[in-house]
Amino acid sequence: MNKQEKQAAVRQAIKNVPLISSAAARLLELSGESEHGIADIVNIVKYDAVITAQILKVVNSAAFARKAEVYSVDHAVSLLGEDMVVGIAMSEAAGLLFEKKLEGYVAEAGSLWRHDLKTAIAAKIIAGHARTELSGDLAFTCGLLHDLGKGVISDFLQNTSQKIQQAMEQKKFLDYAAAERAILGIDHAEAGYELTMKWNLPAPLPQAIRFHHQPALADEALKPLVYTVHLADIVAMMSGVGTGSDALQYHLDTAYESYISLNDEELAMVMFAVEQNFSKVIAVFWGKKEETPECG
Repeated sequence: MNKQEKQAAVRQAIKNVPLISSAAARLLELSGESEHGIADIVNIVKYDAVITAQILKVVNSAAFARKAEVYSVDHAVSLLGEDMVVGIAMSEAAGLLFEKKLEGYVAEAGSLWRHDLKTAIAAKIIAGHARTELSGDLAFTCGLLHDLGKGVISDFLQNTSQKIQQAMEQKKFLDYAAAERAILGIDHAEAGYELTMKWNLPAPLPQAIRFHHQPALADEALKPLVYTVHLADIVAMMSGVGTGSDALQYHLDTAYESYISLNDEELAMVMFAVEQNFSKVIAVFWGKKEETPECG
C-alpha cells in the first residue's frame, strides 16, 4: 500500500474501534467539570454492571488487604478515589487497545496501559505546579488517554521500527511521530484525537491528545494542560516506562516553563513521587489482571 492507502486504512480502523460505554464517557466528561464529587461518580458507575463489578473486585483485591469485604459501590468509590475509578472504567472500556501487543513499536502486551497510567499519575502531580489553576483530575484523564492512538496504528507500523531508528540517527526525522506521518500519513496523536472525536469526548480531551507532542500548537487557553501532559509523557519515558521503540524519541518543549513552575530539584522530587504512586497503583491494577508486569 502507498501512504494514502495506509492513511485510509488507519482511518477505517479508527471507525471500527467499538464505542465506549456511556458510563465511561460520562466519567471522562466529569473529570473536566470543576463542580463534582464522589456522589456524582457513584451515580454514574452504579448503573454500569461491568464497571461496578470491576470496582468491587479491585477494592476487595489482595492489594487492599481489607479485613471485611466491601459490597457497597458508594463505599468502594470513596475508598478508591476518582482517579482509580476512571482508570478502572477505561481499562474495561478500551481494554483491547490498552492491553494489545504493540508489534509496530516492538512492545509487549500491557506496555501501553502501564505507560499511559504512569503518564496520568505524573500529569496529576505536575498539574499542582501549574502557574494557573489546573484540575489534577482532568490532567490525570488526559494523561491516561494520550497515547491510545498507538493501539490503532501499531498494526500498520509492523517491521518499521529498525528503519525508523536508522532514519532518526541520520537526522531525517525530528521525532518518532514525524516518522509515523511519513509512513502512514497520520501519527498516533492524530489517530488518538480522531478516536476521541468518534467517542464524542468533550473538550479539552481531544486537543490534549492531539498536541501532546506539539503543545505549542494547542489553543492558548489549553496550553497549561497540554504542556502538563507533554511533560508527564517525557517523565514516564525517562523512568523506563515507555511503549517500545519510540521511547525517548521525542523532544521536550522547554516552553513548558512558561506554564509550569518546576526547577530541576522540584522535577526530581516529582519523578520520585510519580514512582512511589505508580508502584502502588500498578500493584492494584495488575493484581486485578492477575499478571506480573515488567515495568522497565
